[in-house]
Amino acid sequence: MGFLDRNKDDKWRNGVYLCDAHTSFEADIIESKLRAEGIPCVKNYRGASNFMEIALGSNTIQEIQIYVPEEMLEAAKEAIIPVPIEDDFEE
Repeated sequence: MGFLDRNKDDKWRNGVYLCDAHTSFEADIIESKLRAEGIPCVKNYRGASNFMEIALGSNTIQEIQIYVPEEMLEAAKEAIIPVPIEDDFEE
């Protein structure tokens, strides 16, 4: 997963680009995390990747683009920042 330097006007289905997921599993994790934070999102499958997910149960052909509402973009970026597991434990 990674944020790409995209044009701010890169919109799809009334959302703005957040990141790419490399597999269906990664896209599902990102979607789950965003929805848990109350941030709606949509996945944009490119090429035959949506068919591959339906037919084979997983997509590893092309990256899946994640889009969120423009007013929630900064909150979405913060929600999916990886945090080391050690930060979750207090000594």
